[in-house]
Amino acid sequence: MIWHTFTLQCVDRSNMELWDAYDGQGNKTSGELIRGQEIPEGCYHLVSEVVVRHEDGSFLLMQRSEDKAMFPGLFAAGAGGSALKGEGPYEAAVRELKEETGIEAGELEQIYFCRSKDTLYYGYLCITGWDKKAVVLQEGETISFLWITAREFLEFVESEKYIWTQRERMEGYLDGVRNEEDNDCDFLYREF
Repeated sequence: MIWHTFTLQCVDRSNMELWDAYDGQGNKTSGELIRGQEIPEGCYHLVSEVVVRHEDGSFLLMQRSEDKAMFPGLFAAGAGGSALKGEGPYEAAVRELKEETGIEAGELEQIYFCRSKDTLYYGYLCITGWDKKAVVLQEGETISFLWITAREFLEFVESEKYIWTQRERMEGYLDGVRNEEDNDCDFLYREF
């Protein structure tokens, strides 16, 4: 006779960040993921990113904390982060934007979607008239911010100070901004 012994562990889930698991096409599965644990092959979690553009055509860049594990001290356009369990990509984008910048979005437009090894990225555009001086930094997440012109933005995203993976994800949107600048026209939002 063979006996198997199992140890039951009581896990405190109150301090864990939980995510829904998705398949590669963006369909929610019955699985659950925990931040910091390896994501099984074939499973994905959602990340929402929000590019913030002011009504005057300038862009908001947020500098990540030096304590961040990934891309410490680098800049990203606007805000972003993982969708929490029960959140869709749009709801996560609205929440992350508020948490990381203080900006309350009236409406967001999706400008990209892409998939990496274990992440589904949803990119949104927020056009806002928010008071530029009223941007709020989130402790442990961001340490500074910049509002820069579209031309400066296009140059900045090509620099070593910018998160290159985000630049790659939003390349189609950047092409549209480059087109605007090449045509030297007033700000005009286009679908990409």
